[in-house]
Amino acid sequence: MTSVLTALLAVVIAAGLAVVVAEALHWMTKRLGSRSQLLRDLATTAHQPFLTFLTVFAVQLAVRGFAGDFPARAGVLHTMVLLVIGSAAWLIGALMLVLEDVALAKWRVDVPDNMKARRLKTQVQMLRRVTVAAIVIVTLGVMLMTFPGVRAVGASVLASAGLVSVIAALAAQSTLGNVFAGLQLAFSDAVRIDDVVVVEGEWGRIEDLTLTYVSVQIWDDRRLILPTSYFTTKPFQNWTRRGSAVLGTAEVDVDWSLPVEPMRAELRSVCEGTELWDGRVCVLQVTEAVGGMIRLRALVSANDAPSLWDLRCLVRERLVAGVFEHRQDSLPRVRADVTNIERSGLAAAQARSSGPSERPERDFAADHQAEASQDSLVFSGAGDGTRRGAAFSGPDGPADFGSDSRRSQD
Repeated sequence: MTSVLTALLAVVIAAGLAVVVAEALHWMTKRLGSRSQLLRDLATTAHQPFLTFLTVFAVQLAVRGFAGDFPARAGVLHTMVLLVIGSAAWLIGALMLVLEDVALAKWRVDVPDNMKARRLKTQVQMLRRVTVAAIVIVTLGVMLMTFPGVRAVGASVLASAGLVSVIAALAAQSTLGNVFAGLQLAFSDAVRIDDVVVVEGEWGRIEDLTLTYVSVQIWDDRRLILPTSYFTTKPFQNWTRRGSAVLGTAEVDVDWSLPVEPMRAELRSVCEGTELWDGRVCVLQVTEAVGGMIRLRALVSANDAPSLWDLRCLVRERLVAGVFEHRQDSLPRVRADVTNIERSGLAAAQARSSGPSERPERDFAADHQAEASQDSLVFSGAGDGTRRGAAFSGPDGPADFGSDSRRSQD
């Protein structure tokens, strides 16, 4: 009876000392946490794991030192060892999470230039999942190895490890492929958290990236769930690979009689009158002139994809409104020639009888010859156009595509 009371007293004292030490360290860490982000995170995240580990470890030492021999001693000590291993794994995992949170706290993602922060967040988030999985697997392995029967079975398992590994690899081929694909995405910088992408014909942003799947938030708040291997085996568009600024177009079909320069002035006025435009590109060009109509393409730029979408809609709306309000004679029309042969002959006779027209002939080319404005040039001109032209030209400069095609046909 005396030994039992001594053992119980030792366990109570050991547990009490462990709690006192843990709470004292917690109080000191909280006091110093106002000056250090690391200590503040330790006080909130690692307090419970540290208290549990220290208490279990102290109780185990008390049982080993003061309990003496009793019928269930081996079982109790084995249970205490398992609890120590589990609490130690919990504490290590908490410490790893604290270090990862401190690393992420130094890089904010809610700023305009957040490319490095998003890359770090993606890699740290992936490492966190790998770390937690590794800690759980190692902990379970260590716990199992404390059983003598499992250690005996382990020797025979190792003898057939080659066959087991082959069977496991075949059974988990797709899962392991996604895991390795997730690690490749995290460290190859091909895609990051908050990247704007176009996959499967859908436009959205990377919301979550795990070891097995990627969650894409579509622009209308739907979620597209794809395996990580999709992004390593199939092509996709990444609009924020090097930066968030993008270009977009708005096209309008009008009649040939519409003067283009006033439309360029209207486009410039629209871009300069909105905060959606980033000030880089504001160009209006005639891209097609077939079928009795001409196609005007407005090329504009914005800081990010959402702003670009709104800017394209605004430009299209203002251009259409401008044509309808001020140039209704230039709306798209369908022409048909209904003149018969007799009317053509009569018109010719009247023209011969009336003599030459008194209206002076005008040189069409001279009237319309003007130097191209900067708002009509995409790959040349001042500012961003020259840089873009240099990026898309070969080592010998831009090629004459018309002459090349003629030479190839010859």
